[in-house]
Amino acid sequence: MDLTLHRHGDHYFIRSFSSDGIVVKDELHRESLVLSAETLLPAWPVHSMSELEEKHLQPLFDLEPEVAILGTGLKQAFPHPQLVMKFYEKGIGFEAMTSEAACRTFNVLVSENRRVAAALILER
Repeated sequence: MDLTLHRHGDHYFIRSFSSDGIVVKDELHRESLVLSAETLLPAWPVHSMSELEEKHLQPLFDLEPEVAILGTGLKQAFPHPQLVMKFYEKGIGFEAMTSEAACRTFNVLVSENRRVAAALILER
């Protein structure tokens, strides 16, 4: 599904999401990733919600977002409440949704100049 008609600029945006992967700007990524408007961290080592551990959250925290989005794969799922608390302890808003919805939400928040970071799970 095409998500945006943004032109190349000085920030990252998600052009599309499909079973093939996520297109960030014009580059196809076939593995889970973490990104903000300024940073792209490919090959995030989480391929399902069952693999998600506290150590996997650090790349999101390092980006110092005001809002963090977790794309949970093809189905919406919620991380363990202890993991969610880590965001609130750092004063970071948190939302979990399907990866496709997370892609759309990321683009909207970036277009509003919000400090957003997204961790997007692509299931194998």
